[in-house]
Amino acid sequence: MYLSFYNFKDEPFRLTPDPRYLHLSEPHQAALTAVLEGIFYRKGLVMLTGPIGTGKTTLVHTALQIISDRKMPIKSALLFNPVLTRDEFLEMMLEEFEIRCASTSKPRRLAALHQMLLDTQRTRGTAVLFVDEAHLLSPELLEEIRLLGNADTRDGKLLQIVLSGQPELLTIMQRKELSALQQRIAARANLRPLTPSETRLYVAERLQSAGLQGPSPFSSDTLETLHTYSGGVPRLINLIGDGCLVLGFRTQQNALQPRMVEEVAVSLGLGLPSIPASAKEVVRAPVWQRRAAKPADDAETSYAFAQAGDGRTESGRETVRETVSTQSVLVLDKDSSSDGPKERLASQKTAVDMMIDAMKQMRSTARGAR
Repeated sequence: MYLSFYNFKDEPFRLTPDPRYLHLSEPHQAALTAVLEGIFYRKGLVMLTGPIGTGKTTLVHTALQIISDRKMPIKSALLFNPVLTRDEFLEMMLEEFEIRCASTSKPRRLAALHQMLLDTQRTRGTAVLFVDEAHLLSPELLEEIRLLGNADTRDGKLLQIVLSGQPELLTIMQRKELSALQQRIAARANLRPLTPSETRLYVAERLQSAGLQGPSPFSSDTLETLHTYSGGVPRLINLIGDGCLVLGFRTQQNALQPRMVEEVAVSLGLGLPSIPASAKEVVRAPVWQRRAAKPADDAETSYAFAQAGDGRTESGRETVRETVSTQSVLVLDKDSSSDGPKERLASQKTAVDMMIDAMKQMRSTARGAR
């Protein structure tokens, strides 16, 4: 109803997991990198966690889009409702992977799945299973996933698995009976609410993606109030932001005021929350993303990150990214022509960075064409 009034071509705060609207804040980019590296370098099992509304599902769909755009053969399956029995879980997997198996026998279904995994690897491809809402998985299904993850060859894991769920998943994985599965987690990533500055960028990016050409209807004070009531949770930012645009249209106000944010937040049943401690922290980057190189003179920006274990913070400096030739970054498997592990690790990190940068460039070009 407000699209023409604010000169939008699309709703900027829609709740659908559209990759076009993924804001790559520091934790989101680190998480996307961890997921993509886990897939392309056949690490096996990757676990993505984050509070409700922080963008886990959108990030999963973004990863799906990126791997679908690759020229290498990719087989992917997304299970968004894991409240299933073991047989139902396997049946849904086969349907998502588009594996034809007339038999209802579990051994035959597993054989068909294994054959698909082998065929995919022979063509230098990768098969990946995404499980959303993974905190709802039963212990029996988690054990089934562990067994499926055991399928490998000397060249690497045949099935890459990404478990995405709420923080409860971390508690579940601490159970003694799941210790074998926990040891197989090759990479972990955690999302958090946005900081005030990230909230401003988040809103600005969504408005631009929706086609905004002129000044933003959200003033600096309005954005500050929006962050306060949303706590930096993207889903709540979307709900309040959309409500403000609706209210602004109804009252014919081009500039949205802080009181409008308050009115919308109250109507949504949101009180005045305190900012979660996690919103003030920056997620620690995975080990393979951190550089030991000395920063250049013009790279003096400091950053802080939270220790995964005890919450203490460390400080450091941004470092200059290593660059490698185009030929080296196109190699995405273990048969890299690099002379040693350091060179191979550098090319892997840069390859994923280039994919994310390419996605950013495509989104920027799409916005300019609007």
